[in-house]
Amino acid sequence: MRQAQFTLDVQSTPAGFTNITSAIERCVHNSGIQTGLLTVFIKHTSASLIIQENADPDVLEDMRRFFNRAVPQDNSLYTHTYEGKDDMPAHIRTALTNVSLSIPVTNGKTALGTWQAVYLCEHRDQPHIRHIVLHLIGE
Repeated sequence: MRQAQFTLDVQSTPAGFTNITSAIERCVHNSGIQTGLLTVFIKHTSASLIIQENADPDVLEDMRRFFNRAVPQDNSLYTHTYEGKDDMPAHIRTALTNVSLSIPVTNGKTALGTWQAVYLCEHRDQPHIRHIVLHLIGE
């Protein structure tokens, strides 16, 4: 059994989604692991990870609008407000999504479906450099 670990530093899109699938695939390829499990972990509390459709951009737009309706940026709703109107909603949106993902590795590639991609979800209004740790275990 072998292990490999990589860190991705990703420039996020303000209050949006950044497809990080190709960067993840490069790391999996560089690891030399053919069969195993990949853990993808984001080291933040106001950004998250999702696996979502990569074919129709309307899906991500609908998700953005859903987050805006479900978790509005309205300081009158929250106690934690000193970091800006987008901060507490960002924490809640992160809690509703994922900070880590597990993806099987098969034949040296992620076993994502045809229409699946891994996205960094930036829940703040400004772009940030987000740090993502990839850990592979396998053979």
